[in-house]
Amino acid sequence: MKKRVLFLCTGNAARSQMAEAIARGFHGDAMDVVSAGSRPAGWVHPLAIEAMSQVGVDMHGQYSKSADQFLTQTFDVVVTVCDSAAQDCPTWPGAKRIEHWPIADPSYGIDDPATRLDRFIETRNDLMRRIDELAASLASST
Repeated sequence: MKKRVLFLCTGNAARSQMAEAIARGFHGDAMDVVSAGSRPAGWVHPLAIEAMSQVGVDMHGQYSKSADQFLTQTFDVVVTVCDSAAQDCPTWPGAKRIEHWPIADPSYGIDDPATRLDRFIETRNDLMRRIDELAASLASST
C-alpha cells in the first residue's frame, strides 16, 4: 500500500512543488504525493520546472494549491520544507508523522539568472537526497 505524503511550503511555487515532482517521479510506486502552500502563490516557478526537467521529471500540469483543501485528509507523513510553513502548520490533523526540512528559498537574494538556476539545482539535489531517505524510512516502517 502506498504511503500518503504531503509537502508543505508557504507559496507552493518552488520547493514543495519540486518535492512533489521528485517523490512522484522517482518514488511514485511507493508514495501517493501532493504538495500545497499555507499562502499559495498561484503559480509554479519556471526555474523549478527547468531544474526538474534536467533530471527528466516533467512538472507541467502541476499547480499551486492551498493547504486548506487537504485539511480533512490523512497522511502518513507531512513535510514542511520551509520555516514559514512550519510556523503556519506546526501540527496537521490526521498526520501520522510530521517532519520539518528547513530549505532556503532558491528564488530569493540572487539577481543573476544563471546563479539563480544553480540555486534551484542545489535545492533539487537536496530534496532528492532527503526524499530518497524518506522513501527508505517509509519502506522500512511497512
